[in-house]
Amino acid sequence: MPRILTGITPSGTLHIGNYFGAMRPAIELQAGGDAYYFIADYHSMTAITNAQERRGYTQGIALDWLACGLDPAKAVFWRQSDVPEVCELTWLIGSLTPMGLLERAHSFKDKTAKGIAPNFGLFAYPVLMAADILLYDTNIVPVGKDQKQHLEMTRDIAIKFNQTYGDTFVVPEERISETLAAVPGLDGQKMSKSYGNTIEIFGDEKVLRKKIMGIVMDSRTPAEPKPDAEKNLAIQLLRLVAPKDVATDFENRLRAGGLGYGDLKKALFEHYWNYFAPYRVKRAELVANSDYVEKVLKDGAERAQAVASKTMARALQHCGLR
Repeated sequence: MPRILTGITPSGTLHIGNYFGAMRPAIELQAGGDAYYFIADYHSMTAITNAQERRGYTQGIALDWLACGLDPAKAVFWRQSDVPEVCELTWLIGSLTPMGLLERAHSFKDKTAKGIAPNFGLFAYPVLMAADILLYDTNIVPVGKDQKQHLEMTRDIAIKFNQTYGDTFVVPEERISETLAAVPGLDGQKMSKSYGNTIEIFGDEKVLRKKIMGIVMDSRTPAEPKPDAEKNLAIQLLRLVAPKDVATDFENRLRAGGLGYGDLKKALFEHYWNYFAPYRVKRAELVANSDYVEKVLKDGAERAQAVASKTMARALQHCGLR
């Protein structure tokens, strides 16, 4: 049975881009493999310096994943920092990682170009991500298109270590959903907390309705045909949360002319709100049972560490530190 691993950084409130791009595909995979899912709180240190914020986001992500269908009976679920071997492994593999490999990372270039201050953590992010994956003998990593390069770097790092010190790490394979890998945000860019263009999974109804109704459209009148209807941002988002026939009907009506943008955005909000309604109920139940959530994370950390300790022992032995 293949081991599947994915993680999400607690650097903000989760949004539907996280859900459709990473969470839902990962949760669907838990039924068909040995699933390992973690909250990447070490990674959040490149973006957040407020300790209370980090704790709050970490707790929020635990609630969100469990509410959206992660089953601790089928998946190992833990906080990254509860298994500190990942930092030790980061040093081992980082000592062999070429500077040129890290300098080519698209994510580092994109973030610094947008004004995010460069630091070691941001630059070395791919090494810590590689340690996250290699520590658990991972076979498959579900990633969005934006993380494809980092997974390729993980493979390069694993191969280089294996060639240098002998067969130590499993070389993982990527799994990308081509249709759901990149979810557009409210401004048409990729949906991201960094861009402030998100639709949250869980949040205040009035605020979220206002966000969706505020999506900017072009100046064409409702009566005008829109031959490029498939490119319309509201249509793209509607395809995610509405039944296929419903989304197709709205797209055809927009293409033919006669459908107002306001009516389209109202429909988008209603389908979005209804789609996540069962998850809101589940999350409220979990909020009322915080001891259960903490127990899930602690039990998951124990199971994850049992695997991590074996990998670390092998790596330390092979490179001569034991």
